[in-house]
Amino acid sequence: MTEATEELEKKRAESNVRADESRARRDRLNAEARATAEERSRILDELHARSAEAQDHRRHRDELNAAVREEKRLREEWNHKLQELGDKVQELKRARAPRPGAVPVWRLRKELKELEFRHMTTALTGDQEKRLIEEMKRLEAAIRDQEEQLRQDPEVEGTLQAFNEARTEAEKHHAAVGQLAEEAQREHESMVRLYESVDELRRQADEVQAKLLEVKSQADEAHRAHIAAIEEVRDIEKMLYAARGGRAPAAWGEAEAPREEDFLARLKKGEKVSTEDLLELQKSGRA
Repeated sequence: MTEATEELEKKRAESNVRADESRARRDRLNAEARATAEERSRILDELHARSAEAQDHRRHRDELNAAVREEKRLREEWNHKLQELGDKVQELKRARAPRPGAVPVWRLRKELKELEFRHMTTALTGDQEKRLIEEMKRLEAAIRDQEEQLRQDPEVEGTLQAFNEARTEAEKHHAAVGQLAEEAQREHESMVRLYESVDELRRQADEVQAKLLEVKSQADEAHRAHIAAIEEVRDIEKMLYAARGGRAPAAWGEAEAPREEDFLARLKKGEKVSTEDLLELQKSGRA
């Protein structure tokens, strides 16, 4: 049975090599899987952090947009008041007749605009320009004089003060609308950039997850190959034990005993043979 024993020794050595190779491959793949899992965890942590930051920008943007809507409402409200007060000022000015012989303010303003237009569009000699400028100054002084007289009227003065306050409020809310809208736009752009990076990180996480599953599958396959090789070594060791004189169970019938050449042929083909096959071969006297 020497040839059969040598063949078993050879197969055991081969199985041990396969077991060691499968174990080494499994351990390498498991280490790669751990590193890949750590990479995935890092990516997911960064993804969650950026997503939370993007949501903060979204909330701030929405708050700013709400403030913009409120400032627009207030601006419209004050513009409406400004229009009403402006109309009232004009009505009061028309109702208050100038002192006897004085030209109404509206006519003075009209004459002043005509002179200003003439000054800008007409070629004048030095003397003509000088006289034109003096006339414009006279009209401006007459307008100021009548305005001062009108302001002596408490109702006119109160209305003018209210008009100026309304204009200040309207301008204030108009400025707030622009400022808040710019801040909201910056928050929106920051949010968009972060969500774009989140999408990229999610794509990376999906790729790493697919790689992790593949590596785990390969590690499981290597582990199964390692276990199969170990079991094969144990089976061969049982056969070697029996071939070297181990106690054999009850003998088979002569007609059922396997032939030695068949046994060796099966070993050389890589087929498995049972301990019972070897024991029967030994019992039959061929070992």
